[in-house]
Amino acid sequence: MAVFGTNILEGKVAYVAGGTRGFNLAIAKRYAEQGAKVVVMSRDVERCASSAKEITDAGGEALGLPADVRDYDRIAETMKETADTFGGIDIVIAGQAGNFYAPALGMSANGFKSIVDIDLLGTFNLFRASFEYLRPGASLIAITAPEAVKPLPFQTHVCASKAAVNMLCKCLAIEWGPAGIRVNGLSPGPIEDTWGMDNVIAADPAIKDRITEGVPLKRWGTHADIADAALFLASDASSYVTGTILDVDGGVTIKSTGPDDGSAIDFKDNPRFKGPGKGAR
Repeated sequence: MAVFGTNILEGKVAYVAGGTRGFNLAIAKRYAEQGAKVVVMSRDVERCASSAKEITDAGGEALGLPADVRDYDRIAETMKETADTFGGIDIVIAGQAGNFYAPALGMSANGFKSIVDIDLLGTFNLFRASFEYLRPGASLIAITAPEAVKPLPFQTHVCASKAAVNMLCKCLAIEWGPAGIRVNGLSPGPIEDTWGMDNVIAADPAIKDRITEGVPLKRWGTHADIADAALFLASDASSYVTGTILDVDGGVTIKSTGPDDGSAIDFKDNPRFKGPGKGAR
């Protein structure tokens, strides 16, 4: 059953960072299905091309632009190319992410900085570089995480970065509200078929059951759950919503940290989590 009407984003232009896989790609596809022209961006040139082709093959209009969110000048170039191609920008998704599991004492300063640069600086770069091309009523959406408000061991770098992303959204919502620009965060909980969660459960499939037990709704989310939430935040249905973090997590964020929610899982002896790794959700 369709939750939304049809073509509710007709005439809109959406820029989706990290939009070449996972639920970010699902967001890009949903926007295209609803009439938006879509730019998908990531560092991977081939994925940019193939993801844009998936969307166009399904009847949408899309462009793939490779870039690194840490490179402000390159991000600014892609924003200009988006506006020059499609006439402006209405929606920006900051969906890039990086993560690895490590105790604070086992992490280098550079490892910590690498996540701050991707998550926090990358989100600022995307939003700041888009500003001059935004049309009235534009919606900026940062993909954040429950770790922004739930402290977890071995995730110091992510918790700190995502907490800062949440505050960035709130500050920009105040500063840019008078220009008619809305800024919100979308915080997914455990989602099926994502790079981050696949890495977690690959270490021990039993971990999935433990995490599921800690979700009040007793299931993991789907790409469609996140795409629908992102569609709401991009649409006129949320025209009076700004500075808000929308938790799409089955209740994980409101549940106290405890041994049944995955927070007590011990990764320290697993070689998969010895060093840093990066990836978009």
